[in-house]
Amino acid sequence: VQLVESGGGLVQAGGSPRLSCAASGSTFGINAVGWFRQAPGKEREFVAGMTWSGGSTAYADFVKGRFTIAKDNIKNTVYLKMSSLEPEDTALYYCAASRTVVPVFTSFSVNSWGQGTQVTVSS
Repeated sequence: VQLVESGGGLVQAGGSPRLSCAASGSTFGINAVGWFRQAPGKEREFVAGMTWSGGSTAYADFVKGRFTIAKDNIKNTVYLKMSSLEPEDTALYYCAASRTVVPVFTSFSVNSWGQGTQVTVSS
C-alpha cells in the first residue's frame, strides 16, 4: 500500500488543522492504520491508530481529547483531526499502515510509511 499525507503547515497555537492520508494500491493484509510524529532531535512516536475496519481506535496520552482519527472507507483516506494545538505538537507527522490486528502499534510493526507532512505550531 502507498500512503500520501497532506494538510500540514504553519498553524497558530490553539488551531485545528486536519491531516489526510490517502491510501492506494493493494490494502490486502493491512489491519491497522495510524499516525506517528517525529520532532527534531526526538524519536518517532505513536500518536493515534485505528483498525482498518474502523472498529477500534487508540491514542497516545498526550493527544487524548485533542486529536481524533477517522477513516473514509470509500476514499480509502485516513484523517487526523487536531485541535488545541500547542508548540510542543510541532513535528513531522507520518501516516503508517500495519498488519497488526490492534489499533496501537510501534514503529517496528509498520509495513508502509507515508513521506510525512510538517506541522509547525507557532505560539
